[in-house]
Amino acid sequence: MASRFQSRLVGTVVLVALGVIILPDILDGQKSHYKEEVASIPLKPDVDQETEQYQILEPETDQLSLPDSPVTVKENTDEKASDDAVSVQVQTSSSEADDFQSSGWIIQLMALKNSDNAQKLVADLQKRGYQAHTKQENGYTRVIIGPDVSKSKMERQLAELEKITGAKGQLLKFKPLNP
Repeated sequence: MASRFQSRLVGTVVLVALGVIILPDILDGQKSHYKEEVASIPLKPDVDQETEQYQILEPETDQLSLPDSPVTVKENTDEKASDDAVSVQVQTSSSEADDFQSSGWIIQLMALKNSDNAQKLVADLQKRGYQAHTKQENGYTRVIIGPDVSKSKMERQLAELEKITGAKGQLLKFKPLNP
């Protein structure tokens, strides 16, 4: 009896396997494949496209005059140029350039080895309304406040910063051309 039962069991397994494998293909019919539509970006624009044309306007002249400044004007005639041509050289006074270079003030509050602590201090000072920055120099991170053109304002801030941080900072001239 075992052989009859075994043969029926094997036959049933074969029929079920064929049904599982073949029937979905037969009943499904033609399979449709979904393809995603992709738009490609052209590497080079079409030459046939018209380009936009812009009209170039002449600059407008303003009738306002500039304030008087300490500028010296030298007139030199050039021997190679014609007799009518006059070469004009404009020279600014050296005191004006010095005023520009020393016109600002900064407070160097402290120099820290740990840049994370310096960044945290700067973030805290910025929350309090100070114009705080860091500057990397020789392995140290300097905490700098400013620049500002008012020396008296920076002196007041120096006293306030000493109360807040406990560090006695230095008031230095700010040189914008060589910070």
